[in-house]
Amino acid sequence: MAQASASAAVSSEDHRFMQLALALGRRGQGATWPNPAVGAVVVKDGVILGRGWTQPGGRPHAEPQALQRAGEAARGATLYVTLEPCSHYGKSPPCVDAIIVSGIARVVSAIEDPNPQVAGQGHVRLRDAGITVDVGLCRDEAAQAHSGHFLRVREGRPHVTLKLAVSADGKIAAAGGKPVRITGEAANARVHLLRAESDAILIGIGTALADDPLLTCRLPGMEHRSPVRVVLDRALRLPGASRLVHSARQTPLWIIAAETAEAAAAARLGVAGAHLFRLPVEDRAAGLDLNAVLRTLSEQDITRLLVEGGAKVASSFLAARLVDEFWLLQGAKSIGDDGLPALEGQDLDAVTASSGWRIDATQMLGDDRLTISRRVESI
Repeated sequence: MAQASASAAVSSEDHRFMQLALALGRRGQGATWPNPAVGAVVVKDGVILGRGWTQPGGRPHAEPQALQRAGEAARGATLYVTLEPCSHYGKSPPCVDAIIVSGIARVVSAIEDPNPQVAGQGHVRLRDAGITVDVGLCRDEAAQAHSGHFLRVREGRPHVTLKLAVSADGKIAAAGGKPVRITGEAANARVHLLRAESDAILIGIGTALADDPLLTCRLPGMEHRSPVRVVLDRALRLPGASRLVHSARQTPLWIIAAETAEAAAAARLGVAGAHLFRLPVEDRAAGLDLNAVLRTLSEQDITRLLVEGGAKVASSFLAARLVDEFWLLQGAKSIGDDGLPALEGQDLDAVTASSGWRIDATQMLGDDRLTISRRVESI
């Protein structure tokens, strides 16, 4: 069904309230999967009566929360919502039913939901009930906010954000791959917030062995927002003594391996609490198929994936054109010519300068510079 455009009745005040709804929706990112993180606001005569956003686990939805907080005052009001309200029964009743019963007079919806169970039917049902519906306000921002949901529906994969921290001279480690501190506290805190906003975080076995990372969110009060940790480990080399394995019962650890990986190693990791996925590998010398990896994660309801792998994993995702958003943190200090390049077999400057990327934002975090780019084709 073709998506309607926002009507001429949409005003600057409408824009302000939709921006608020988008901000509310972002509160749920990383915690609502497989559902999208939606925001909603109920307004009458310029007064905000109720706010809502999708809760952890995807329920309750944003619209019923905002309507409940507005109560009887919602009658005759306007509802701003960042995604088309659902019109089907899932684990909760359709949001359109709650909207119709509430007496809402107008709905301003940012974008149509591509989910075949919705796909414009929510807007149709609202209009059939006599409610004015305007669609398309802040559409591009809503498309970015719900990119993981859209990609999972349309392509069977999550939204992929690649994060790289490089020195002033474009290195990610010292000679021999020795770990070295590249960014400061402000940049590190922003990365931990990005982890909290992601459903899952992925690294390769090389990074797991070299750094022995924990991959959790360690911002005060947000430890519970740690993403699922995913390790690409074709031959199941991850040691039982690693911090990832030791914490597998506290924070989920998923390991993706080849079908040919040893059963004994799989059993050992499984007993420790890790969840294993085995993928076919046609060439015994080849790595895992990243398209199959993303398809597997999507089938497990992951919608937003953060890739924090080393040079090999980062290069593989970029070469496969599977990166939707690129976070590049550049520190102020150089490592030297003997340092490990940021990418394997690719030039970082050439990648970031290509026409396939659009810089969305730059920000200084202490002495470090953050540049956020988006792949043009993914928007």
